Amino acid sequence: MGKHFHGTREQERALAAYVKLLRASGTISAEVTRHLGDAGLTATQFAVLEALYHVGPMCLGEVAQKILTSGGNLTLVVNNLEKRGLATRTQSGKDRRFVRVEITPEGQKLIAEIFPEHVQRIVAAMSKLNAEEQERLGELCRKMGWGAANRNS
Repeated sequence: MGKHFHGTREQERALAAYVKLLRASGTISAEVTRHLGDAGLTATQFAVLEALYHVGPMCLGEVAQKILTSGGNLTLVVNNLEKRGLATRTQSGKDRRFVRVEITPEGQKLIAEIFPEHVQRIVAAMSKLNAEEQERLGELCRKMGWGAANRNS
């Protein structure tokens, strides 16, 4: 039988909340992104295309920040999107460290086709909570996000 962590009440409460948050996030993410495989996309590839589709061309660093991923992972993701003709990359003439990523017409067409189902899946997953609960969850997540950002600065 496994060992149970015995800490302070504060530690056990924080750990339990953290585990529940991760499990809920993983479950909802799996439900929402399940259809992306049909389009031959990973969740990160979809996130890149969706950001480029809705925001427009961005530097790699901006994309990484927008979709919350590392630069190294993003380079591989964009390489694969480029190979499929869904995105293009261009280096800045002045500073070759800055790489601009842009969605292609083929990428725009793919996102336009699959985004409505993606939204439907999000609505279905979130419908486990009523409107008030969804608002409260959003507030709590924003609070957690701001707290983490403020600690790292």
